[in-house]
Amino acid sequence: MAILAVNAGSSSLKFSLHPLLAGAAQRSILNGNVEGLEPGGSAVLGWSYEGQRHSRQLPATSGDPFEQALRSLGELLTSIPAVAKLDAIAHRVVHGGQDFSASVRVTDEVLAQLTQLNSLAPLHQPQNLKGVRAFQKAFPATPQVACFDTAYHATLTEADYSFALTQELAAQGVRRYGFHGLSYQYVIGALQQHSERASGRVLMAHLGNGASLCAAQAGRSCATTMGFSTLDGLVMGTRSGTLDVGVLLYLMEQGWDHARLQTLLYKQSGLLGVSGISADMRTLRADGSAAAQRAIELFTHRVVRESGAMVACLGGLDVLSFSGGIGEHDAALRADVCQRLSWLGVAIDPELNAQATRDQEMAIHSAESAVQVWVIPTDEGLVVAREAARLI
Repeated sequence: MAILAVNAGSSSLKFSLHPLLAGAAQRSILNGNVEGLEPGGSAVLGWSYEGQRHSRQLPATSGDPFEQALRSLGELLTSIPAVAKLDAIAHRVVHGGQDFSASVRVTDEVLAQLTQLNSLAPLHQPQNLKGVRAFQKAFPATPQVACFDTAYHATLTEADYSFALTQELAAQGVRRYGFHGLSYQYVIGALQQHSERASGRVLMAHLGNGASLCAAQAGRSCATTMGFSTLDGLVMGTRSGTLDVGVLLYLMEQGWDHARLQTLLYKQSGLLGVSGISADMRTLRADGSAAAQRAIELFTHRVVRESGAMVACLGGLDVLSFSGGIGEHDAALRADVCQRLSWLGVAIDPELNAQATRDQEMAIHSAESAVQVWVIPTDEGLVVAREAARLI
């Protein structure tokens, strides 16, 4: 008995298999992904099981490559002797809107409601829902559960989630929602297992191709940098982060239409746009050019600047954590951010910081630090599996 956790993207499918023990989802025994699912792509199924990494080129198909990937995934799952039955399939869905502040079992009505939110997360939501529909078709007898990246932020106060716009727009759902909630839900749980101070004032930094900060008090989200969409807040891989809306008005006056603006903000900005080189922090670190350094500096500066706003909302800081691809693996970034936050009493141990590039949960603060600093590799798959186990 097990739960399959999935995250469907535009050209890839990530998955993990979580056995059930006494009704509770455990850490995954199998992890993998399918890449190359874009039209004309060459799909490859890769997975890790029992310490071994495997990959398989999927046969070309004239039909939907996603359906071919699901057939291959189904064959893989039946070959795992530890799993006799899938109890549920748990999907990461980026946006739950105003109607969904907790995970739900998927019905046709739920899917219809979630489809209405496509314009709020145009690069994520349609693909997430395409994945749900594809799994419904491939596994018709298995319950499907939707788990939302916005749900953790349901505790935001009205002052934090409101925009200074008209009440008519607010009634339409134009407000801050916050994202990366599944990651933050895992991180805060892990921190509370490690430290009593994690029940106090916590700043969590999820830094990757998508990046945000979340301020939590007593384990509950009280402020976050992402807002109405996944564009707001920090500099990201290809997304702009916070931008004066006057820039958009100016570009519209220059004749830019919706499609061109959307491409600019979601795909051509961020680290890629500033550097003109890459959206990948590792590539920029290795490049060494002035353009690469400029992008790294802007990314770092915005993390520090927004951290100040989050700490102001908390009224101080007890714990700082790093997660996400950059947060977990870029020791230089962590050191730079913590040095610039030293006015808060943040101090890290250089040796511990260097060791934390390995995938493990560990503290990296020095003995004299007034703030605990942790690196917590996130596990969104385990969160959605636990949510599905709770519902099913």
